[in-house]
Amino acid sequence: MVTFLVSSSSFGQTSEQKALEAKRERLQEEIKEINRLLFAERKEKGTILDQMEALDNKINVRQQLIRVTNQQSNLLNRQINVNIRNISKLREDLEILKEDYANLIQKTYQNKSQSNRLMFLLSAENFFQGLKRLQYMQQYAKHRKKQGEGIVAKTEELTQLNQDLVRQRREKEQLLAENQAAKVELDKEIATQRSLLTSIKQNEAKYTAAIAEKQREARKIDNEIERLIKSAIASSNKSSGKSTSSATFALTPEAKLVADNFSSNKGRLIWPVEKGVKSQGYGVYADKLYPGIKHRNNGVTITTDKGSKARAIFEGEVIAILTVPGGNKGVQIKHGNYISTYYNLSTLYVKKGDKVAAKEVLGDINTNRFDGTTKLKFYLYKDANRLNPEEWIYQL
Repeated sequence: MVTFLVSSSSFGQTSEQKALEAKRERLQEEIKEINRLLFAERKEKGTILDQMEALDNKINVRQQLIRVTNQQSNLLNRQINVNIRNISKLREDLEILKEDYANLIQKTYQNKSQSNRLMFLLSAENFFQGLKRLQYMQQYAKHRKKQGEGIVAKTEELTQLNQDLVRQRREKEQLLAENQAAKVELDKEIATQRSLLTSIKQNEAKYTAAIAEKQREARKIDNEIERLIKSAIASSNKSSGKSTSSATFALTPEAKLVADNFSSNKGRLIWPVEKGVKSQGYGVYADKLYPGIKHRNNGVTITTDKGSKARAIFEGEVIAILTVPGGNKGVQIKHGNYISTYYNLSTLYVKKGDKVAAKEVLGDINTNRFDGTTKLKFYLYKDANRLNPEEWIYQL
């Protein structure tokens, strides 16, 4: 039973270690993508607000990486301690086995004479006693063999545990070295951020003007998205004979099936781009320099490669083409009573009324001609209610 419990514990720790390693690798890849998409040859071209957001994004991911690596190191430390205790117990068991086996061999040697064994059998008072003595001799031989096999098995187990211990200590040393390097990079990034903050303070008017302009642009997009959704709800309900004042779609059985399928995939939906990084998350957050200023993002912003295309996250129907004066284009897709919106497109491949499949290309994502960044703004609604896309898209 003890062996079973130790094995079960080891299995659980191994699964946890694999999960942490997968998370660490994902964070390392995300940092690479952030460097490639947000910093490579662009950090001096973007607005000071964009630089600040990109740097803050990288610092957050770097801090996550350090936490995960610490968790891995602590887990390895627990595994090492368990293995040290197991090795100590195995050595004690092995010594006892060897001692028992030595006594067994000694007794066997003392009684090794064929005549002694024969006399032991022949001196039986009757046939049944002789049979019992023969069985005893056979069991004694089996026991001796089993003792020898037990010593071999314990020795092999001890060797394996020692090898595991060496490997685990090497892994721990590597994790500690990587974590130290990550902390050095984090310190550099925080120093860069402080330098940028100083620069911003010296030109406060320019910074606040950039914030105001960005907020105006966001409000225009948000207002148009919500206007089109309400219009689509009213139009759909009117055609089905429902009240046009309703804030929710009246669903047909087919549309309800699509909505249910969409809902059941919460947390597992595909990204609206083939690859990229989340450069701005959902929700309200305080400005780094002026905490009294609040930034709001009703969707998420994903930075990707130049020439990338937006793709549908799920099957559905194009219900609107979004155009904002002075801005770019967007597409709205209805999935039952869920609506996904893809904004900042330069070219569209679909039109209103088209049925689309998951991963179907919707349009080219616009590349900013000033700073060279390619960003998709992605929004998700249920009827007229905003949703957090980070809760619905896998690992967003």
